[in-house]
Amino acid sequence: MISSVLKVAVYVRDQQRALDFYTGALGFEVRADQPMGPGARWIEVGPPGAATGVTLWTPPDLTDRIGTFTGIVFGCADIEAAVAGLRARGVTFTEEPSGQAGGVMATFLDPDDNVFVLRENT
Repeated sequence: MISSVLKVAVYVRDQQRALDFYTGALGFEVRADQPMGPGARWIEVGPPGAATGVTLWTPPDLTDRIGTFTGIVFGCADIEAAVAGLRARGVTFTEEPSGQAGGVMATFLDPDDNVFVLRENT
């Protein structure tokens, strides 16, 4: 049986710009950054201590997926503090924290306009 989610992919236009954002603005740690064939890199990042990693990938045939809703939900202990801290680091929020059926959530963008949800852990 499946026991965990190990990695999720985020499609980006510029891997280095994405790496700078995910480590600098979001505070993720680099788990892998190595060559993967001609002109490509395998880049994996993740929140410190989290089991699931995020792979930053420029897909040669899937560029239409860049800048869309990712379906990825990140968790935090205090959404108001997290939003304030991320906003201070230059993260753009498209929806402010609000109570929804799944909890208190906000949405934000990465530099490629990929959309993510930030949810307060309950």
